[in-house]
Amino acid sequence: MPPEVYDNVRRALFVIALVVALLFSFLVLRLWYLQLVRGHEFIQKSESNRVRLRDLSPWRGMIYDRSGVVLVNNRPSYDAMVILEDVPDPKELAKDLGHILKMNYLDILTKIMTAQADNLARSIKIKGDLTWEEVALLETYRYELSGVVIQMQPKREYRSDSLACHVIGYLGEITEGQLKSGRFPRNKMGDEVGKCGIELACNDYLTGQRGARQIEVDAHGRELRLMQYTPSSPGASVYLTIESRLQQTAEAALEDKVGAIVAMDPQSGKILALASSPKFDQNAFSKGISPEYWKELLNHKDHPLENRVLKGQYPPGSTFKIIMALAGLEEQVITEKSRFYCNGAMPFGNHVFHCHRRGGHGGVEVHRGLVQSCDIYFYNVGRKLGVDRIAKWSRKFGLGSPSGLNLDSEKPGLVPSSAWKKQRFNQPWHEGETLSVAIGQGYNTATPIQMVRVAAAMGNGGIIYVPQLVERICNPDGEVAYECQPQIASRLNASPKNLEIVRRACRGVVHEPGGTGHAAQISGVEVGGKTGTSQVVSLGKEKGGKHKGKTGDHAWFVCFAPAQDSQIAIAVIIEHGGHGGAAAAPMAREVLQTYFQEHPPAKTTDG
Repeated sequence: MPPEVYDNVRRALFVIALVVALLFSFLVLRLWYLQLVRGHEFIQKSESNRVRLRDLSPWRGMIYDRSGVVLVNNRPSYDAMVILEDVPDPKELAKDLGHILKMNYLDILTKIMTAQADNLARSIKIKGDLTWEEVALLETYRYELSGVVIQMQPKREYRSDSLACHVIGYLGEITEGQLKSGRFPRNKMGDEVGKCGIELACNDYLTGQRGARQIEVDAHGRELRLMQYTPSSPGASVYLTIESRLQQTAEAALEDKVGAIVAMDPQSGKILALASSPKFDQNAFSKGISPEYWKELLNHKDHPLENRVLKGQYPPGSTFKIIMALAGLEEQVITEKSRFYCNGAMPFGNHVFHCHRRGGHGGVEVHRGLVQSCDIYFYNVGRKLGVDRIAKWSRKFGLGSPSGLNLDSEKPGLVPSSAWKKQRFNQPWHEGETLSVAIGQGYNTATPIQMVRVAAAMGNGGIIYVPQLVERICNPDGEVAYECQPQIASRLNASPKNLEIVRRACRGVVHEPGGTGHAAQISGVEVGGKTGTSQVVSLGKEKGGKHKGKTGDHAWFVCFAPAQDSQIAIAVIIEHGGHGGAAAAPMAREVLQTYFQEHPPAKTTDG
């Protein structure tokens, strides 16, 4: 071999050897880095890929009425879940799932990418309550859908369509904000939690304890064998104070109307029925509410999601005269025999205040003033009391502040006073405004839950109870975790004589000639009540002399029965229903009849 060729070969071999040495050195360094520097990390990942922890959602606690009738149960549901760390290509998976489940590709991709970025959960729900066809398709293609598993989840089942929907409430998927708030430590992404009603108020009791399965999986996330199993524990059962038959009667009475009915036990504050109309379909939320139905609920002119018993703030109208009568007697501005003359009108300043009976009632004392609801009588009582003493007694009856019922966000209503007007409008109170307040108009507003407490206080001798909806809560082992005990919010501290004067007059409203509440009479039971007609705005007239629907008066009726030692108190409000005696009292009668069929009074009288 010529020397020059030999030198070239030697140089080439040296270069090759050098390259091989460098590559080998790099390989050695890489192996050292992977095994010694990041070895622990890869061991963890390897174990994680081999052994997985699958959550077992607990069965949510059931909800019953006070007699044990099931109101809310659970049923099995199958959800499409994605194990985030098993997804090699989110875009490809989102396309496949979108095709199989008929969902928007971008919605699925956004959900996966957001969850991976926030690292809030190891798995997320893509679609719940799968049909059998969807389950079959996912099972058919499961080897091509890395990271997708079908998981059985308990699903809420509301037994009677929309029965007590405003009491029970509904569930919704937990939001990212709720997860980060720390108020839901036992929940994870995809879980459903209470959004309103008892489902929200008792969420911690109803939720239960999560279980787990430890499963061996292959490199593609496919399950191989069960290694360890920890069962979930169901939530506690909640028994309400509601009576199903009474609730059904109240809701049937409200059919095709806008309003509310609430019934209470005057001796304990337990709510026997709580109905708001219009209603909404709870199962629509359970199955996954459609955007169209959600939009319809939000934009509905009558706001079906609003619980009018707690959030409807209305002028109490003449039902407020119960408070006025007792306040006048207690403050000694009137006696049982005090009389005022009603000729149908009362000039005051440059305004004339009218009575609902344009011809007048003639000479009127407190009994007849309540029985026939004479406005002129209570204008005079109001002038003698003044707005601040009216406000004092309104608050004694529980008006102007939430009742304390632990359900959603209750509205306080409004009790006007001279100090309130000064603070609110920076204007002094005018005596003419007192006349409007005296008959439950003007700035006065109250909720049905507040007005049923007014009726209940007349039926129990002057005690204001905190309303309660939960009779008891029982753990899965039968242990009672909570039991309702009557809670007294306050006492009227009124004289028994004055309470009896007003109570007797309320009985006369229903049973005496000229009384405005005859439509509430039922056989064998004396009923005490008060009608109310609260003006909304000045009435415009349509052709033919008919009032426009949304400017008609609200119809009120409150009652307690029997008139002595009452067992039930009721408040009814019908928006734009007209006169309370004609529109609201008959609905109260229906509820009373249903109640006394099951609970005959200890003593019966000829009503």
